[in-house]
Amino acid sequence: MSDDAGWGNPPGQPPPGGEPPPYGQPPPGYGQPPPPGYGQQPPPGYGQPPPHGQRPPYGQPPPYGQPPPYGQPPPYGQYGYAPPAAPAPGGVPLRPLGVGDVLSGAFTLIRRNPVATLGLAAIVQTIYGICGAFISWQELNAFHQLNLDLGRTPTGQQAVHALGQFFATFAPYAAVQIVLAVLFQAVLTGMLTGAIGHGLLGHKITIGEAWALARVPAVLGVTVLVFLIVIGLWVPIAIIVVVLVAAHTAVAGVIVGVVGGLATVVLTIWISTRLSLALPAVVLEGIGPVDALRRSWQLVRGSWWRIFGITLLAGIVVAFIGGILQLPFSIVSSLAGGSGGFTTMFNAGSTTAAVAAPTALSVAIGAIGSIIAATCTRPISAGVTVLLYTDMRIRREGLDLALNQAAQAHALTGDEFRSLWRPGQPPWRQP
Repeated sequence: MSDDAGWGNPPGQPPPGGEPPPYGQPPPGYGQPPPPGYGQQPPPGYGQPPPHGQRPPYGQPPPYGQPPPYGQPPPYGQYGYAPPAAPAPGGVPLRPLGVGDVLSGAFTLIRRNPVATLGLAAIVQTIYGICGAFISWQELNAFHQLNLDLGRTPTGQQAVHALGQFFATFAPYAAVQIVLAVLFQAVLTGMLTGAIGHGLLGHKITIGEAWALARVPAVLGVTVLVFLIVIGLWVPIAIIVVVLVAAHTAVAGVIVGVVGGLATVVLTIWISTRLSLALPAVVLEGIGPVDALRRSWQLVRGSWWRIFGITLLAGIVVAFIGGILQLPFSIVSSLAGGSGGFTTMFNAGSTTAAVAAPTALSVAIGAIGSIIAATCTRPISAGVTVLLYTDMRIRREGLDLALNQAAQAHALTGDEFRSLWRPGQPPWRQP
């Protein structure tokens, strides 16, 4: 009888009459079963999660899809891995942007380059505010004169004559005000778009450089084309309603007006959203107005609800900020006197006008409030539009690579800057 009987074989020795363990596998320990060999089934329970309330054996990771035990770090490359942060040379990450990234990014770009955003808006809006204040003074005087004429209980012929004089006085000033608003907003939008585009790269530009990038004629072209498209949607409905009313079918005209008006509103919103990225395209890419409209139509395709939702949310934020800033000035302007508008136009039975004439002080205070509100809100609107345009370019064309490379340069000329944004161009490289 052997002395080793009942104690197993010594380590490293093959069992009597058996084969040695495969190369690279340790021999079985004393009294332990050997591990499963290649191609063999593992023992029961191998790879299964441990019973509830028990930790897995030391050195074995938990099953896939389950968190690691408390106090143990997860294995490398599994859950808990965070991808590297996207580069943000201008404070806005160069990656597909979420709703919060777009809204906060607009404020970040303004804060990082206040001279080319708030300062630029303040200059343009001040000039427009002065011109607009003079026009508003004339319009308020026309309203006040109409209130005086209608307050004397005129006959029908006298009322018609008063209305004719009012529109003859008011219409030219209103037309001039619309033209000035479109012109000044085109200048401001073009300059802000160029400044914010450079801000994404972490570059600060001067007001003169922003003016060189503005492309005001092309921006005006886009604005006019969009306006004509929207008007073209409403003209057929207006013609149909007028024809039905002239044919003594007023009920049909009302029905067509209501149903057609609602449908046209929806169509106007849809088309306006599809064309909302034309202004950044015309400024940053340096293309023409028609090509910019076509470019915006392509970029928004498949993302209409996202663009519409973010634009609507940004519009609510901008309107709230503008209303809060302008409210104190409106109150003071009302106290200074001179409403003179439609609110008291029909004071029938009064022999004298119950409304005071507009004062220069009230008009000036209202103009100051408008300038401050527009100075703070216009850069926000422009920033949101540029970031939406950039987001669509990143998602569809991988623009973030070219922007990240161009951010390493300290200065870009106008041609270099526009070639960076043109689609189909190779990634910009610093010479």
